Amino acid sequence: MPFSDPRVFAPFILVALIWGSTWLVIKDQISDVPPSWSIAYRFMLACVAMLVLLAVRGEKLRVSRAGIPVVILIGLSQFVLNFHFVYRAELALTSGIVALFFALIMIPNSIFAWFVLRERVSWGFVAGSAVAIVGVSLLLVHEYRAAGVREGVTLGVVLAALATMSASVANITQATDRAHAQPFLPMLALAMIVGTAINVVIALVLDGPPVWDPRPTYLMGIAYLGIVGSVVTFPLYFTLIRHMGAGRAAYVGVATPILAMLLSTMFEGFGWTIITVCGAALAFVGLIIALKARR
Repeated sequence: MPFSDPRVFAPFILVALIWGSTWLVIKDQISDVPPSWSIAYRFMLACVAMLVLLAVRGEKLRVSRAGIPVVILIGLSQFVLNFHFVYRAELALTSGIVALFFALIMIPNSIFAWFVLRERVSWGFVAGSAVAIVGVSLLLVHEYRAAGVREGVTLGVVLAALATMSASVANITQATDRAHAQPFLPMLALAMIVGTAINVVIALVLDGPPVWDPRPTYLMGIAYLGIVGSVVTFPLYFTLIRHMGAGRAAYVGVATPILAMLLSTMFEGFGWTIITVCGAALAFVGLIIALKARR
């Protein structure tokens, strides 16, 4: 389906704008509340909103027996591992850098798509990916220098990489024939419920009883991430994957960090130097080259 089609263009812009802002909101969520509980709260609210959405649409919360492994895999990879790694990566890295790093998801997306879905990977894609990696590496050099504690940034990079891989597994799972055979929203809602149950158990084991932040901004952040950043965007994004393919849908990853880095500059004091400007430029150019070559 062409990008000019409103069924592709409108969801693409909306997802990019919303996800571009969620990175900064996540940063505020990891203050006095352990990341595990912030993630659990976010998806508890998101599950309620998803059930309301299903009721409004008159759809049943049900998938076939063949869809159960898909639900479990998406729930674990997208709604558990991905977010636990992302929230903890932002403890060490600025939100804009994590967002830009996450844009590299098109690399594992395309590798997994080649391995699982037998989609072709071109040399142009490989070259563009290499350029993007060089750009992100320059930005990480800046992070190392600005942080002062090398170990913290290194851990942030590892966690961001693991988050990207986890989300990529969910992306490719969503693009398989077995996933396509399931009713879309019920499958996504069940995956979110599975992920939320696991997140609550993780929070109890790692951090004990629930911890809450009384700040109004924390509550608004939970609401924004749970409803707008999850229930609105995930159905739209997974629909893009179905219409465009996992590789082309990753264009969202190019658009999202632009807003994220602007917000990081405004609210986190991200410093623009020759290294960061060159790094950001190389990253965006490389991503565009790679995605265009793969089409």
